[in-house]
Amino acid sequence: MENIAEHKFTFNANWTGGRNDIGEIQSGNLTTKVSIPSSMDGPGIGTNPDELLLSAASTCYLISLATMLEYSNVKATLSLHSEGIVQVSKAVLTYKKIIHNIEISLLDKSERAERITKRLAVKAEETCMISKALKGNVEIIINCTII
Repeated sequence: MENIAEHKFTFNANWTGGRNDIGEIQSGNLTTKVSIPSSMDGPGIGTNPDELLLSAASTCYLISLATMLEYSNVKATLSLHSEGIVQVSKAVLTYKKIIHNIEISLLDKSERAERITKRLAVKAEETCMISKALKGNVEIIINCTII
């Protein structure tokens, strides 16, 4: 019989008022204010759900890739710039796309290391638990540059 572990994450929020007010959130080591971004006619204080989703997807991808590279004995430095694209149609907001622009600086410049790295840059997105949760709803694109 397989021993399956579960990890529990908690989230707490306080919000008073309406659409353009400011709330406070706390989850693990994260404590911050939250509101609708100014680009969507909100107060733009603290973070917002769109940034949190992008941050979750980006850090999950980055950690997954770093882990896979380590297990493959490929030493590298990673730099990630991600963009989240939210579509507005008739006042309905839809998170359409996340684009990960990953720059990987290899310490080992061998053809083997580059081949493995290119493969893992894609595989990391496929195995990241946040990417899996978004699959079928949000398109995720990987643009990989190896230095």
